[in-house]
Amino acid sequence: MISPMPTPAKREPVVRVHDVHKYFRRGSERLDVLKGLTLEVPDREFLGLMGPSGSGKTTLLNLIAGLDTPSEGEIWVADQMISGMSESQLARWRTRNVGFVFQFYHLLPVMTAYENVELPLLLLPLSARQRREQVKTALELVGLSDRLHHRPGQLSGGQQQRVGIARAIVTDPAILVADEPTGDLDARSAEEILDLLGELRESLEKTILLVTHDPRAARRTDRVLHLDKGVLVESGVADRAE
Repeated sequence: MISPMPTPAKREPVVRVHDVHKYFRRGSERLDVLKGLTLEVPDREFLGLMGPSGSGKTTLLNLIAGLDTPSEGEIWVADQMISGMSESQLARWRTRNVGFVFQFYHLLPVMTAYENVELPLLLLPLSARQRREQVKTALELVGLSDRLHHRPGQLSGGQQQRVGIARAIVTDPAILVADEPTGDLDARSAEEILDLLGELRESLEKTILLVTHDPRAARRTDRVLHLDKGVLVESGVADRAE
């Protein structure tokens, strides 16, 4: 008798968003950005967030990353309810748990690649030797071991984004959040950065949340969530723009 194949274990969610609203007041008027949004992101998922400008996708990313707090609802990341934290608690939490990848890199031009990647570690209780080991490992993982002492102006756009990714992973965060990480790159460099993110997701077992307008980037993700006017309107694995 042939035994049935075992069912793969379901991965637990690393991000849980429950009935989240985000709104602002302008006089007596309430401006709703997110409207009762609920979702879960399993551990090690590469999730894409798409939608027109003003749909709320970057707001959602900022809430999950602890850069902002919801008006109502709960957000849990790695078993911590971040929606109930104070600003100082969130700042400490972000340092250890979130790696940020930006569209325009946000590197300090007077610092070398090594120094830019080291910056998040200066907020942690590490020795100089520990920081040095982690920085060199991060730059090696993104293929820039030979560019440690180059400043951003001496690097191509793709190389600058690799430095940005090294800075994002150097603290070994629970999640990586990437806001249009290929938006300022040519097609070839964009493909290389998407390849790198996919490789790091596998090798470091990271959960990645990607905001993008680019269908080519969305096709690299495991799943795409579409937002429109603050509401989740569509979700799917096979839904990819051609």
